Amino acid sequence: MKALWKPLAITLLALFLVACSKVTPANFEKIQEDMTRQQVVEILGEPADVSSASLLGFSGGTATWRHGKTVITVRFVNDKVVSKQIDTAAATSAY
Repeated sequence: MKALWKPLAITLLALFLVACSKVTPANFEKIQEDMTRQQVVEILGEPADVSSASLLGFSGGTATWRHGKTVITVRFVNDKVVSKQIDTAAATSAY
């Protein structure tokens, strides 16, 4: 019986961590224009993908978060949110 306890506990912990994704429509709604990248990371966690560029004193980039079929993309200019988009299996919404 003890031999079964440890694998079961590890499996339950893994399922709990997967179920606690921050990439949700509710967290997407918390993201507002002019938030910093760090503020967005506090809401969604570290992004899966990041791209950036800089030109004539402006820096910009895109960060993408994924969980299952949900994808959240946030665009930044000079470290501030300028737009956000969420794609899910049921709907697509852009702001």
